[in-house]
Amino acid sequence: MEGMGLYVVIIIVILLFLWIMFYFIPVGLWFRALVSGVRISLLQLIFMRWRKVPPSIIVSALIEGTKAGVRLQRNDLEAHYLAGGHITQVVHALVSAEKANIELPFKMATAIDLAGRDVLEAVQMSVVPKVIDTPSVTAVAKDGIQLISKARVTVRANIKQLVGGAGEETVLARVGEGIVSSIGSSSSHKAVLENPDSISKVVLEKGLDSGTAFEILSIDIADIDIGKNIGAVLQMDQANADKNIAQAKAEERRAMAVALEQEMKAKAQEARAKVIEAEVQVPLAMADAFKAGNLGIMDYYRMKNIDADTSMRDSISKSGPEGNKK
Repeated sequence: MEGMGLYVVIIIVILLFLWIMFYFIPVGLWFRALVSGVRISLLQLIFMRWRKVPPSIIVSALIEGTKAGVRLQRNDLEAHYLAGGHITQVVHALVSAEKANIELPFKMATAIDLAGRDVLEAVQMSVVPKVIDTPSVTAVAKDGIQLISKARVTVRANIKQLVGGAGEETVLARVGEGIVSSIGSSSSHKAVLENPDSISKVVLEKGLDSGTAFEILSIDIADIDIGKNIGAVLQMDQANADKNIAQAKAEERRAMAVALEQEMKAKAQEARAKVIEAEVQVPLAMADAFKAGNLGIMDYYRMKNIDADTSMRDSISKSGPEGNKK
């Protein structure tokens, strides 16, 4: 039993040793590269393990490039992997560009990849253009009618400007701005509805793809709808504003008139008060005149008769012709 246990331990140690040896010395991977026409030594594969670079990824990339006629250097692939790049995507993109006769150097492909863009998708978009639907764009023609339009923009990737070039959002924003400008310069909304391709021509002539990672191939107006009559709405708002201003001025004049009327009433009351005050002084003055002997009793009666006669004449004059008829 002890001999059997020792034999099992020896087998396990041998298997573990073989696993470690084949892990650090990937003989199968080296043979695969050899039969595929890729020259790489076992020592380099071992060093890759120590440099924390997966040898299978590098070897697969070298085999794919060799079969497709793309020259790749092992050191460049390792450097790109250590920089955080995607080796498989880059090699696929290089092979696709080679087959499509698109000029794509290795340095440019790795720069695009490290910039965070999908280099393979960019190559595919260079071969097969992409159609982007713009959101609804609202603009107003010169006659005040609002138009709501949607466009389809066909773009092709510009590989030379993928690094540092603006993305789809910028293209859509520029196209929307061009549509608004084109509709706004139209004399009538009917002209836009009759000839919507005029918008596309005007927008394309502006070179909206400059500084972006795309090349605009065409802009097609997919749909145009009529919105509000903005001109009429603005006129109504202006009329309401003028009416409110007029009402405010009228109210101001009314308030000034009321204030003037109150002021006149106050002055009239003040005058009445002075008259009443003066009338109160008359009996006192007459009493002083009697005491001083300046006014006699006959003078007083004569004055009362004159006063009575004046009152009678006033009453007759107030009755008028109607009183005479009676």
